[in-house]
Parts: sequence; structure tokens; C-alpha cells
Amino acid sequence: MRRHPHTSSRTPRLAALAALGAALLIGGPAATAQAQAPAPVSVLAPARAAAVGDICSSALPSQAHDTLELIDSGGPFPYPQDGIVFQNREGILPGQSTGYYHEYTVKTPGSSDRGARRIVTGEKTDEDYYTSDHYASFDLIDFTC
Repeated sequence: MRRHPHTSSRTPRLAALAALGAALLIGGPAATAQAQAPAPVSVLAPARAAAVGDICSSALPSQAHDTLELIDSGGPFPYPQDGIVFQNREGILPGQSTGYYHEYTVKTPGSSDRGARRIVTGEKTDEDYYTSDHYASFDLIDFTC
């Protein structure tokens, strides 16, 4: 079983949302202006549904295996961005709350920067996705093949 070192702390985010909701219920100029404004377009629901493929772990480049080993051991990671929250702005991965996904760099030989390859982990065990094209497509990594 794979374990991921990151944990999700939703308490501060939920407290902030509760405070905002309470302020809007109490009323005031901001609440009145909000009530008169048109409903905002949700950024949580992507405009298009995208499919996620599958990839056998044995088909991954060796650098992806290196990254997976670093994730399992908790680092250290080669880039400061490794482990940050992945926002899923493209809407390709299944919709989840902010903080559910985290991204890690898969080194690209010959690249002078981070390159386009990443592993994105979900909170569930064995929920690891690989992208070789900087989030244009994802494959769920199958560790059983």
C-alpha cells in the first residue's frame, strides 16, 4: 500500500467559510450588494469533462519511479514546488475540494527547468496520476501490472 506524506488540514478553510457565511446572513451593505449582483459562475465545475487514462507503472519513465519513491519517503524533493496543492484548473482529474491533490516534479533529462512531467497524488491510497504534457492529459498509475 502506498502512503502519501501530505495531510489535508481543512479546519482553517472551513472556519473562514463559516465566518463569511455568518457575515452574509447578518446583513449589511456588503450583503445587500451581494444579493443584488448576478450569480457568479462557478469555477469549481469545469466547462468540459475530460477523461483520465491508465498507465501501467512499468511503462513509466525511470524518473517517475524516482519521484514516487521520494513521495513515499517524504522527500527531500529537488524542487521547492514539489508537494504543493494541485488546483486541477484544467478540470481533467475528478472534481475534489481544494487541497485534495498535490503535485510533484518528474525530472526530464536535458531540461534546464522542471519540464512538463508531473505526478499528481490524491488523498486516497494508490491514487497517483502521471502527466507528461504539463496537465493536458493524465493517466492513473496502475501498480498491479
